[in-house]
Amino acid sequence: MGVKDTVTTKYMRQNEIFADAFNYYIYGGEQVINPENLEELDTREIDVPYGGEKGVEQPVQKTRDVIKSVIAMMDKRLAYLLLAIENQSNIHYAMPVKNMVYDALQYAKQVKGAIASHKVSGDYEGVGSDEYLSGFMKEDRLLPVVTLVIYFDSKEWDGPLSIHEMFLEQDARVLALVPDYRVNLLAPASIEDHNFEKFQSSLKEVLSFIKHARDKDKLKKVLDADESFRHLGRSEVDVLNACVGAKITVNEGEEAIDVCLAIQQMNEEAAQKERISTLLNSIKNLMKKMDWTAEHSMDVLNVSENDREVLTQLLK
Repeated sequence: MGVKDTVTTKYMRQNEIFADAFNYYIYGGEQVINPENLEELDTREIDVPYGGEKGVEQPVQKTRDVIKSVIAMMDKRLAYLLLAIENQSNIHYAMPVKNMVYDALQYAKQVKGAIASHKVSGDYEGVGSDEYLSGFMKEDRLLPVVTLVIYFDSKEWDGPLSIHEMFLEQDARVLALVPDYRVNLLAPASIEDHNFEKFQSSLKEVLSFIKHARDKDKLKKVLDADESFRHLGRSEVDVLNACVGAKITVNEGEEAIDVCLAIQQMNEEAAQKERISTLLNSIKNLMKKMDWTAEHSMDVLNVSENDREVLTQLLK
């Protein structure tokens, strides 16, 4: 697992952040999913191969990023759901297939669990032959699985968002018989600025920063307008540094980071480096063309004492 995968998975595993993502995507910011009602599940799914003697002999293990069970209150009724998140720092052009496999394996796991439960309890007595042979009772039900892809980059997602988009041109009558599996995608570039207010956790600051990471002027306006950026946590900054190269310094033992101040200092340092670089080139040109010494060149350019110390070291 790479650095980007590690920091985004650690970040999204937090119940508050996980719940916020789904409350935004499913319910438009309404607080339906309570973080306290989330329970993390085993992220491993087992794909059992079928290929005869020359096929794959061992089951293949596939690992989701994060999956949790939840009991949510909807329309005064309790709803039991399985919610999963796949973190992407790059566009995956086969995402519909990847997610479809994960979800299918989860449903298969539920069926297998139901069958095993019936065997342990011995409640097959008196059931019909169809139920006995399938192992899955007529009254058995599955829990819905909702997988949400979160794209931690400022670029537009240009990959397919459904199985049908991955096909060559097909007869509409054929496509009507092929179920279309669609990807649920949360991409910063597609979020309108006013909709970031619907997030209730630091996911608002993280995704907003990522959206504008390539536009320094816009990013500065966003940072200056939101006081929350002055108190971001270490895990949030880790995501920004890894995914969009924010290069925000985090001192050892520091848990709350003033991102506005950090960005300002970075810009000042960059401007200072650029100024020194320009001066250095000017001095070298004068030394070469006029055959002047470094000291005389700096005198002509009215270089300050502080800058002279830096430039003298660079000219050695």
